[in-house]
Amino acid sequence: MQIQKKQFDEYDYNLNADKWWNEDANLHALFYFNKPRFEFFDRYVSNWQGLKALDVGCGGGFTCELMANRGVIVSGIDPSLNSIQVAQEHASKSGLKIDYRHGFAEDLPYDDNSFDIVTCVDVLEHVADLNKVISEINRVLKTNGLFFFDTINRNFKSRVIMIWLLENITKDIDRGVHNWRKFIKPKELLGLLKTNGFTDVAIKGFNFKGRDKKTGEIIVRVDEDTSVMYIGKTVKA
Repeated sequence: MQIQKKQFDEYDYNLNADKWWNEDANLHALFYFNKPRFEFFDRYVSNWQGLKALDVGCGGGFTCELMANRGVIVSGIDPSLNSIQVAQEHASKSGLKIDYRHGFAEDLPYDDNSFDIVTCVDVLEHVADLNKVISEINRVLKTNGLFFFDTINRNFKSRVIMIWLLENITKDIDRGVHNWRKFIKPKELLGLLKTNGFTDVAIKGFNFKGRDKKTGEIIVRVDEDTSVMYIGKTVKA
């Protein structure tokens, strides 16, 4: 249970699970990241129909539901039991068949070579053992399978923007969500990916640009600036 304790040191998703699908909650803002996120993923997947995918750290099910609506055979896993229950209830109401499980990214309860795609978004900067998570993702992917991710760079700029500004000043992010020490420099992640059998890495900036003045929706852009947030893909060798 030590992993679970570390996982929830920063922000207790069990206590906030009811916020995932609440459009007035900050946590729901992550819903709007999926459109630009999948515009990037679509560069590498021409047809999602029938593929088998796992979303690691699925939360309330935003990414799982998007993939399920594309005809993907989807599994989702999260360390927050309450979030899994919320995800299951929402999928049921939406008429979607998704295999949700409570568990940890460091010990995925799936067979070797099970998935064509693994997604892990807004998660790597929260896990207890990053190297173990990447090793497990490699294990459950099929050979030539795709691993899609996004995370946050670790530098002074990211600390100012992600924590001081967005958590403490504008309050666009719930306070305590992030621990700057767990942010990941791209070169660190590249090294871990290589060590754990991944190749053909592509990384781009993935940056918050504010809110649409009319709709209030979150605006995120894929660009060349990886100094704060970044998004990527890699392939299991």
